[in-house]
Amino acid sequence: MANLPILPEERHRLIRQRLEAQGRVLAVDLARDLNISEDTIRRDLRELAALGHCQRVYGGALRLSPASGDLQTRQRQNPEGKALVARRAVGLVQPGQVLFLDAGSTNRAIAEALPDHADLTVITNAPDIALALAWRPGFTVIQVGGLLNPSVGGTLGARAVREVADYAADLCFVGVCAVSAEAGLRCFALEDAEFKRAVIAASRAVAVAVTAEKVGTAASFHVADLATIDHLIVGGDVPDAALAPLLDAGLAILQAAA
Repeated sequence: MANLPILPEERHRLIRQRLEAQGRVLAVDLARDLNISEDTIRRDLRELAALGHCQRVYGGALRLSPASGDLQTRQRQNPEGKALVARRAVGLVQPGQVLFLDAGSTNRAIAEALPDHADLTVITNAPDIALALAWRPGFTVIQVGGLLNPSVGGTLGARAVREVADYAADLCFVGVCAVSAEAGLRCFALEDAEFKRAVIAASRAVAVAVTAEKVGTAASFHVADLATIDHLIVGGDVPDAALAPLLDAGLAILQAAA
């Protein structure tokens, strides 16, 4: 008896299982393993992406980043991992520098890890970061204006983007929701992506710090290509298989202690 075709609902379940286990899928592999056409698989991936279960990329799809919640939710996710990454990240900072720190839970951890008495100027759109640093010795803090987005945790919009263009930073730490070789730097809010691009354009060097769960994943909006990054700081628990595509892309990766 010939094998019965796999129903669409079952294919979707199998694809989601593989995405969860591997982080990415290729249409050619799925077509071979499920014994169906690549056109059918591509249609399945489009449907799953429309339902918010993955992000389509050339040749396949990526698992969506878990960092899609509001700031309060994200601050509760993996705080120990963020603290480890933050301690590795602040090793890039030199006394007397001007820094950009945009809104985000990992960047909040970086702010807390910055050394006192280092004559640092920090420009941020995040009120929580500004308040955390304003009373510490050796910091000059500049709060970017604009419309406060409580979910992102920072000011966004045209006014914020215009203001950022008036500054010049030695180094920026750009918070992202996802990073992958296929999709680059991504986040979940359009205006947040626009603000991050403005910060990158106003900075001499660009650093991105992410915990393991964001590596090899995607999110709704493109921030920048990997080529814009000077330093990628990742958690020590990122699997080698997840790091390999980023290393192949030529990124300079700093890995925190596991």
